[in-house]
Amino acid sequence: MSAPASASNRRMLRKLLVVALGMFGFGFALVPLYEKVCEVAGLRNVWQPGQAEASAVNSQVDLTRTVTIEFDSNTRMLPWTFKPMASSVEIHPGELTQMVYEVRNTQNEPVTGQAVPSYGPRLAAQYFRKLDCFCFTQQTLAAGEVRQMPVVFVIDPDLPKDVNTITLSYTFFRVDGANLKAGKG
Repeated sequence: MSAPASASNRRMLRKLLVVALGMFGFGFALVPLYEKVCEVAGLRNVWQPGQAEASAVNSQVDLTRTVTIEFDSNTRMLPWTFKPMASSVEIHPGELTQMVYEVRNTQNEPVTGQAVPSYGPRLAAQYFRKLDCFCFTQQTLAAGEVRQMPVVFVIDPDLPKDVNTITLSYTFFRVDGANLKAGKG
């Protein structure tokens, strides 16, 4: 290789190294610049110590009002005692709530039942969202068994403002077909 070509290649190599180092440095300089732009634009969404409580707030909860939820329980042709653990609760619409019901089989043999919910006033049903409920499946209780069963629900914040009380009533019915399959009929 000739001397002028070799010198030209070295100059080009130096220029490329300077450009590469410049690009590398520019990448590091972008981090504080990016943080500043996000802060000015209000896009800063980086966790800061002491802000964990604020980020965990459910913005769907209507804190401007409360609704009383009354709980009722009944059985039809079923040898069970069935009751809610509290007769009522006061909640804010949009707030996740859990109520526990207790059921006891008073017979000396297994019995299967299914709970059916009803609501008062009737229009409340469309605003009552059950996320988990013992009413979704049949319940088989052994002889003398006692079970605590939760219902987890949310009242839709769009519930009309004039509805201040909702009654959630469950009626447990005997499911004889399940006992016939087991030879208990």
